[in-house]
Amino acid sequence: MIKIFEKDELTKKERVLRTLRHQEVDRVALHDQLSYNPGVISMYTGKHIEGFDYTAEDIGRTISVTLDSCFPFYTPYDTDRYTDEYGFVYQNDNWTRWHVSRPFSDEHGAKEWLCRYIGDLTRQVKKFDVASYRKSYCEYMQYMCALAGETVIIDITGTGFCEAYDRMGLEIFSYFQFEYPDILEEYMEVSAELALRRANIAVYAEFTPVVLIAEDFATKQGPIFSVDFLNRFHFPYVKCLARILHDNGVYVIYHSDGNYKKSIPALIECGVDGFYCLEPNCGMDIVGLKHEYPEMVWAGGVDGVDLLERGTPEQTRAEVGRHITETDALKTGGMMIASSSEINPTVKPENFRAMIEAADIYRKLH
Repeated sequence: MIKIFEKDELTKKERVLRTLRHQEVDRVALHDQLSYNPGVISMYTGKHIEGFDYTAEDIGRTISVTLDSCFPFYTPYDTDRYTDEYGFVYQNDNWTRWHVSRPFSDEHGAKEWLCRYIGDLTRQVKKFDVASYRKSYCEYMQYMCALAGETVIIDITGTGFCEAYDRMGLEIFSYFQFEYPDILEEYMEVSAELALRRANIAVYAEFTPVVLIAEDFATKQGPIFSVDFLNRFHFPYVKCLARILHDNGVYVIYHSDGNYKKSIPALIECGVDGFYCLEPNCGMDIVGLKHEYPEMVWAGGVDGVDLLERGTPEQTRAEVGRHITETDALKTGGMMIASSSEINPTVKPENFRAMIEAADIYRKLH
C-alpha cells in the first residue's frame, strides 16, 4: 500500500469508497486536478522546471504522493494558435485556451454550424463501434492508472450541453435558443445519445468507483438559464446519463462553476450522488452545503483564488481544518478536500502543500 502519510490505515481506493458511502474514514480524502502548476510539480519531484517543461510522468509522480483521487491529467498545451475543422480559431497558452474567433457572427450562422455538427454526431452514433471504443477506453484508463499509481482516477463525462453555448458564445446562444429551440433539442438528443453509448461501454467500474458529469451553467449570481430552459435542455439528459452510470456500478458527481444552489434539488432528482467545485466567493460554502444536504458527497471547497493563490499556509491549514471539523467528515464521510477549481499555475506551492498536510493534522484520533 502506497501511503501519503505514515499514519494512513486505509488504501486510497478504500478511503474514496468509504467517503462515497458516507462511512467513517481515517482521514479526509484528498482530490484535485494537478496538471498545470510547475511549482507544485517541482516541489514534489525535485525536478528543476523551466516554464511548463515537464512530462505526464512528472504529473503522475506528484499525484501519487499527494492525492487519493484525481481527474485525468494532461501535459500543458503549447502556445500555438490553431483552427479546427469547422473554422473555430483557438489560442493555446500552456494551461488554458480560448476562442479567438468563430466561423459565424449571429444566430443564423450558428444554426448552420450546429446543423452540420449534428450531422457529424449522428454519423458517429450510427457507426459507433462497441469493441473499438471499449479497447481505446481501457487503454486510456490503464495509462492514467499506471502514471498515478494507486491514486483513483475519477473520469469525466458530459451531455454536450456546455459545448453548444461555449462554441457560440453566450450572446449568440441566447438569440439562437430563442430562434431555433427545436434544433437545440435535436442537438441535445444526439449529443446525449453518443455520451450514453460511451458510458454504457466504458467499463468504468474496472477502474474507478465514481465518474464526474461536468457541465457549467451558473455565474456568481446563480444559474444563467431559467428553470424551464434547464428542465427542457439539460436536466433530462443528466438524469439519463446518471442512470446509465449507476447501472454500470459507479457513483455520479456533478460539476458546475458558479452558484448553482437553486438547482441542487433538481440535480439531486436527476440522481447525482454529490457535487464538485464549490466556490466560496460565489456563496458555495462546503460546510453549509454538507449540513444542508448530508446525504450528498461534497468536494472542491477550498478557495482556489483568494486563499490558495493569495493566502498563507497557516490560513490554508485553518480553512481545511474548518471543513473537516465543522462537518464531522471523519465520522460521516461524504466530503473530499480539494480546491474550488484546480491547482492553476498561480496557486502557491506552499499553500497546496499546506492543504495536503492539513488532512494529516486533522485526522481521526485513537
